[in-house]
Amino acid sequence: MLTSRLPGRVEPYKLAAHAEHLEGLVALGDMPRLADEAGVQDGDAEVWLDFAIDAQGRREIRGRLTAELQLLCRRCLSPMPQPVESEFLLGMVSSDALAASLPSTHEPVLVEDEQLNLLAMIEDELILSLPQVVYHDEADCTVSRDQLSSGESAESVSDSPAENPFEVLKQLKGKT
Repeated sequence: MLTSRLPGRVEPYKLAAHAEHLEGLVALGDMPRLADEAGVQDGDAEVWLDFAIDAQGRREIRGRLTAELQLLCRRCLSPMPQPVESEFLLGMVSSDALAASLPSTHEPVLVEDEQLNLLAMIEDELILSLPQVVYHDEADCTVSRDQLSSGESAESVSDSPAENPFEVLKQLKGKT
């Protein structure tokens, strides 16, 4: 189990030059953009990062993160625990032009003044890993299937045939 905290900022080019490995915890409560997307969170994300230089000379970060977030069920709007995991490969760039030259296997991460905001990078990866929708299992949800139906049910519709929208035209044609 990880117990150490990751620093907020690092010098990624130096870490890549020495093929460093970082692992530790990041507080979910320190991520305001994640809170905007998924609500205020408690607990920590566990993060593993390997900094390296690949065979083409690109500086990269291979990473993995896991966290358990409290996300709202779309049926009952109650929070429910949802594990979130992500594996990523980032290419360090200093400009948008360099980002365009990265291969499709790498996602760009902007390094400004040889500093990388590690917290913002991890927050980005967590946001990208959020599921689109979250539901309790039907048996565990406080809202039943019957409460979710809207409009007329199929059983209440009469057995008479539907009115033909062209019937009026047929009547008009017969009058001429």
